[in-house]
Amino acid sequence: MVKDEKLKLINEEGTRIDGRRPDELRPLKIEIGVLDKSDGSAYVELGKTKVFAAVFGPREVHPKHLALPDRAILNCRYHMASFSVDERKPLGMTRREIELSKVIREALESVVFLEEFPRTSIDVYIEVIQADGGTRTAGLTAASLALAEAGIPMADLVAAVAVGKIEGHLVLDLCDLEDKYGEADMPVAMAPRLNSIVLLQLNGRLAKEDFRRALEFAKKGITEIYQKQREALRKKYSGVSLMEV
Repeated sequence: MVKDEKLKLINEEGTRIDGRRPDELRPLKIEIGVLDKSDGSAYVELGKTKVFAAVFGPREVHPKHLALPDRAILNCRYHMASFSVDERKPLGMTRREIELSKVIREALESVVFLEEFPRTSIDVYIEVIQADGGTRTAGLTAASLALAEAGIPMADLVAAVAVGKIEGHLVLDLCDLEDKYGEADMPVAMAPRLNSIVLLQLNGRLAKEDFRRALEFAKKGITEIYQKQREALRKKYSGVSLMEV
């Protein structure tokens, strides 16, 4: 897609096309327990990007011969609704969705105690209902919360955000226009309490110094998201007494 020469993604004062500072997240909304039929669920809204995640399990593996004797199988399905983007996408799973399902699964496997549930499966479903950039990171953030709400033991929550470079400037949490016309896009996911990076991808190129600064931007954004995750969990369970458990 060719960029309109009149389209300015960031001005001389460092203000972005949507009015944000370079290191500022979009408005963030997090809710858990939003789907009654699942064992755990979460909703993440980051700007105009809206994502649901649902978790089912641990439950019996079908077919049984796929079960592992020493740990659970973690299945992950990342999917964008056909109405989530400007141009209607095909029904079913695209190649990109299959790839991102694998990437998200591997990130979650690094924190979930799968050995606690041998011969079972834990199924994670991520549904993007509106896309405006950062869908994989919002989906991973939501999936982590859904697992927590399902009572799946984890070493830590996972929080994720993308950092990019537009018109020579590093920016945090790219919207769709910045993603399409930017020079680089780097999704990062961390388990903040462990100070561990569980996902890092880079589309485009960054100089070594820009890469270091981009990681600092990512850590700042992830810290804010992680705090919101913890607040959502506290809000959900603050009124639960031991008698109710």
